[in-house]
Amino acid sequence: MTTVSRETQEKLERFADLLVQWNAKINLVSPKDLGQLWPRHIQDSLQLADMIPAGATITDLGSGGGFPGLILAIATDNPVTLIESDQRKCAFLREAARICGAKVTVIPKRIEAATPPEADIITARALAPLVKLLGWARPLLKENGFCLFLKGIKAQDELTEASRDWHMTSTILPSRTDPGGAIIKVSDFKRVV
Repeated sequence: MTTVSRETQEKLERFADLLVQWNAKINLVSPKDLGQLWPRHIQDSLQLADMIPAGATITDLGSGGGFPGLILAIATDNPVTLIESDQRKCAFLREAARICGAKVTVIPKRIEAATPPEADIITARALAPLVKLLGWARPLLKENGFCLFLKGIKAQDELTEASRDWHMTSTILPSRTDPGGAIIKVSDFKRVV
């Protein structure tokens, strides 16, 4: 598990309390997951924090309930752009960022329509197949940037499929929170022509 300072732990606890309150009105996480909120969502997102250099800018695709983007903003104190098309989820993300003192910009648009500044790192969790994520991430990523995508048991299959359309440098790292999960790190990627 990723260890954090007492101050960060307190902010994460405030986030978790707020998420539980809001989840009664809008579906941020599955109600059956609320009992596993810390290991399944918060710790899963936190494991990326160790891979993020201080000061790196992050754009999180399809932020939903704040995983992993808002958790990373709280844990790293780095500036994070959250792209989320659901207006109700955007309201939650703004309120959670305010309460937790996170450096967050929320873009209430579909990923294809968003035009944030290019970021050093692109993240996503449980959003889309890798081949689709790469298409969304490429125009949003700085030249020497990289992507961190939290994936499930089919990470290798997704990487194999994406390699038909994309040249890339990639690594699959085991998840520290889910024995069937993985983190796909991708850099230097461009479409096959």
